[in-house]
Amino acid sequence: MRFTYTQKREWKNASQRSVVMGTGGMVASSQPLATLSGYKTLLKGGNAVDAAVAMVSTLSVVEPYNVGIGGDAFALIFLAKEKRLIGMNGSGRAPYEAKLEWYLQRGLKEIPERGILSVTVPGALHAWNEALERYGTIPLREILKDAISYAENGFPVTEVISGEWQEAENLLRSSESSSQTYLLSGKAPRPGQIFMNKDLAKTYQKIAREGIGVFYEGEIADAIIKTSNLHQGLFSNRDFKDHTTTWVQPISTEYRGYRVYELPPNGQGLTALEMLNILEGYHLADLGPNHPDYLHLLIEAKKAAFEDRDRFITDPEFEEIPVDRLLSKTYAQKVRDRIKVEQASLPSSFASHAGGSETVYVTAVDKDRNAVSLISSLFMAFGSGVVVNGTGIILQNRGKSFSLIPEHRNRIEPHKRPMHTIIPGMVFKDGEFLMSFGVMGGDMQPQGHIQFLVNLIDFGMNLQEAMDTPRIRHLRSMEVYLEDGIPDETAEALAEKGHQIIRQFSPVNQVGGGQVIYLNRDEKVLLGASDRRKDGCAMGD
Repeated sequence: MRFTYTQKREWKNASQRSVVMGTGGMVASSQPLATLSGYKTLLKGGNAVDAAVAMVSTLSVVEPYNVGIGGDAFALIFLAKEKRLIGMNGSGRAPYEAKLEWYLQRGLKEIPERGILSVTVPGALHAWNEALERYGTIPLREILKDAISYAENGFPVTEVISGEWQEAENLLRSSESSSQTYLLSGKAPRPGQIFMNKDLAKTYQKIAREGIGVFYEGEIADAIIKTSNLHQGLFSNRDFKDHTTTWVQPISTEYRGYRVYELPPNGQGLTALEMLNILEGYHLADLGPNHPDYLHLLIEAKKAAFEDRDRFITDPEFEEIPVDRLLSKTYAQKVRDRIKVEQASLPSSFASHAGGSETVYVTAVDKDRNAVSLISSLFMAFGSGVVVNGTGIILQNRGKSFSLIPEHRNRIEPHKRPMHTIIPGMVFKDGEFLMSFGVMGGDMQPQGHIQFLVNLIDFGMNLQEAMDTPRIRHLRSMEVYLEDGIPDETAEALAEKGHQIIRQFSPVNQVGGGQVIYLNRDEKVLLGASDRRKDGCAMGD
């Protein structure tokens, strides 16, 4: 991987800060207080797993519209001493009473976007705790101390977080519990304003004292079920008691000599790997960053891979998924044979319903070179919009990703996990750990993974530049959003190929935000970068 440390490219402001470097441990997140939580954890002897959970728990307080214990979590965990890569699936399941006929009898054609019917069992807390118990060195009660402190005493709301919080004001005003918990005098907190969440502090204190059993079998579970009943939901105590975190074997593909790892279904990591396989057949390095021909191929590869995603990806405990076939290089060649290099194609009739962009991604590498790539989410901003009264807990709306089409593999069924968008990534070279990375943002995540990797591997950018360079996002049908910094000539060339170009930014168009930590084995130095589109940073020593 050839890194160039100059900033002189077509778009001169692509990278506005240097790559962070250190020889000890390193952490990165989308908010400085969360990054600090991870760094302090490493300094007091914790490992990468401890640091990652410390960061995500702090983020659940300081970036609450994106993440919390009412959501889900996934991770790739590399154990350096054993040279073993492990996959963690912390996604929750539909209620046992969530039968397709129940929805169809009520005239529903799709799962509501908000409200209690969009909620699945929250898996995040269970996953955080299992990761700590299996591979960490510090117990959850200690890890939660920063989160409790910021929730109880308050924290200054940072600029990007304030802006994204404001976009959800109308949703939060729709119920008394959400308004009282997450608005200040009916408004989202402004930049620099101190925000406290006393209810969430009490909830975390209860979990720290009693363990996660209080959430899945005790007082907190009872409060969630009571809220579900008030909203005519379907949850029962059995749904929470039977929840488990699933430990899985990661899937991977080789891309120009680099082994890229993702998690298997029910996540969409397979989609990112399929896109890489398709693009590997083209000489992208000859085209250069954000060249219209490269972007056209990227868009077409995305359409093909997402057609497979929307047709096949679901809970593998309910349906057989042809992972090996979809990951094969032979299959990628068949897709390339269908791509027209001068003409945009119509996407599949299988419409994507996974547009949520509200997610956090954290990564940590410790002094022993254990590495964690962890992602956690409520799906859309403030999830379902349902706040459990008196707890500060926002329930996710991940059930929105289920289908109500009876013949669809991803149809809703009792105790089933939906197709999931949040995907952590890792890269290995010659069998050795090289990099932990992720780009958040619903449908944007596979697109973001690929653009970051192509910038790094094909175009030789450094970590910060590869993360910060303007991105695109294919939306629906022929619509493609081009971020500021992509030249008008590029937009015109793509339009000539048949793409419908969108230049104006909106919340729907977000191109995500990411973090990355890279290990330079020759120098024994860690390199880190944090996306300019968020408030965060990388930190190491």
